[in-house]
Amino acid sequence: MANNFNQSVIDEFRANAGQVGGNFQGATLLLLKTAGKKSGEPRTTPLMYMADGERMIVIGSAAGADNHPAWFHNLMAKGRALVEVGTEELPVRAELLTGDEHQRLWEKLIAARPGFAEYQQRTSRKIPLVALSRDGDQERPD
Repeated sequence: MANNFNQSVIDEFRANAGQVGGNFQGATLLLLKTAGKKSGEPRTTPLMYMADGERMIVIGSAAGADNHPAWFHNLMAKGRALVEVGTEELPVRAELLTGDEHQRLWEKLIAARPGFAEYQQRTSRKIPLVALSRDGDQERPD
C-alpha cells in the first residue's frame, strides 16, 4: 500500500496524464508497478526517470538512506514490471547498470538533477541505476 504522499502523487499523475506539480513540477515521472518481493502484493511507486534512448533510467536513491528502496528489491527480484508513462501502460524488463555505463549515466543525471549527488553523499552505498526497457513478453509481472 502506498503511503499518503506517494498516493497523492499517483492520483495527480493519473488525473493529469502523467503530469504533476509541487516538488515534481517539470520532472519526468513514471509509475512503477511491481509485486512485493515477500508479500506478492501489488505495489505502485512514483519515480523520476531519465531517458536514455528508448530506455527509462530509474534511480534507487531513497533520498540518501543507507538501504535500497523497497521498490528496488521488488523490481530486481522479478526483473520485470509494468510502468505507466503518461496515459500508457507498458511491460518492461529491468537491468541493473554497472561499471562505465553506470558512471556515464550517473554523470548525466547529476548534471541535470544535482540533488542526486547530495543523496549519494549521505550514504556509503552506491546508489543503483536501473534501465527499464520495453518488454515484448506481455506476461504480467505480478
